[in-house]
Amino acid sequence: MAIIITIDGWSACGKSTLAKALAKKLGYVYIDSGAMYRAITLYFLRHHIDWTDTKEVKQALKNITIEFSFNTKTQESEIYLNGENVEYVIRDLVIAEKVSDVAAIKEVRKFAVSRQQKLGEEKGIVMDGRDIGTTVFPKAELKIFMEADETVRVERRFKELFEKNPNVTIEEIKTNLEMRDYIDSHREVSPLRKAEDAIELDNTHLTEKDQLDFALQLATGKMVEKITIA
Repeated sequence: MAIIITIDGWSACGKSTLAKALAKKLGYVYIDSGAMYRAITLYFLRHHIDWTDTKEVKQALKNITIEFSFNTKTQESEIYLNGENVEYVIRDLVIAEKVSDVAAIKEVRKFAVSRQQKLGEEKGIVMDGRDIGTTVFPKAELKIFMEADETVRVERRFKELFEKNPNVTIEEIKTNLEMRDYIDSHREVSPLRKAEDAIELDNTHLTEKDQLDFALQLATGKMVEKITIA
């Protein structure tokens, strides 16, 4: 029986890596909620939107459509902004430096959350982010909260971005992560926090296989539990 699985946690903890792998193993749909905020940030930057102006933000959001489409070649879900595939554009450091500010805006979060909840109506999804288990799907059957040492997180993000931009420095990455951590955990609307019923997963010293096996065991248990109750 299909369930909703949420994976929340700090930046560069490997949430997307685990969520994608878990969804593939279960035959579920993977939704990258962070990509939604990145796409909105991209739109704001491209159109020179003043996101401190509530009226301007509300108007801009009316002109944004966000969709996910499965790429049969990469076997992954990719995000489209107003019909344009922006999956790789939104991973740029310029977007990373601004996305937490944009994601903290009440109107932006309301816009994104309503669409995320719509995507989960049929269940059978794995969604990662920062407020998925607390705000978007507070009744999700399985909630995982990921953590990792900051040094490890910085190294992971540096490796990821260096492949795309050899000029990026590890100091830039560290500063960006610290800034995002602070904004994400201190914002007024839907701050990053561990849901009371979330299961903690510290993957500082775990391989991708280790964490996938752990998550699969949890998911299988929850699905069996739901069948038993039904």
